[in-house]
Amino acid sequence: MKKIFFTLVAVFIFVAIHAQEEKVKGIYYNTEKTSKIKIFKATNGKYYGKIVWMEEPEKLDEENPDESKRNQPIMGMLLIKDFSYDANKKQWTGGSIYDPGNGKTYDCYMWFEDGVADILNVKGYVMGMKFVGRQVQWERTEM
Repeated sequence: MKKIFFTLVAVFIFVAIHAQEEKVKGIYYNTEKTSKIKIFKATNGKYYGKIVWMEEPEKLDEENPDESKRNQPIMGMLLIKDFSYDANKKQWTGGSIYDPGNGKTYDCYMWFEDGVADILNVKGYVMGMKFVGRQVQWERTEM
């Protein structure tokens, strides 16, 4: 009987962690509400975010440090890459975020405040110093 109980508890914990991890998937407005980013889980098990709507869909990636990419549209671009869920911290970590406004890529992590499932906190930072950087909030929306 103990074996069944512990198996059920383990399954419950696994399901709860998986549900928390998957919570980040969805579509979000950026802070200015000028674009929408779809966060999804790729086949490699990591989370990515792609721009799926923009007020100015014809806008180009003019600030990209790679000159060959400056004529590519921002619409459809992968903005966030390579995030994994850290169940201990309740954060998506280990990823990066690209800012098409200045052409720079930053280390990044994301999280939800307890009880606030529709506001994703996104913090980009430099040189491994999480206290140096910029935090924004993305609001969950629909397509």
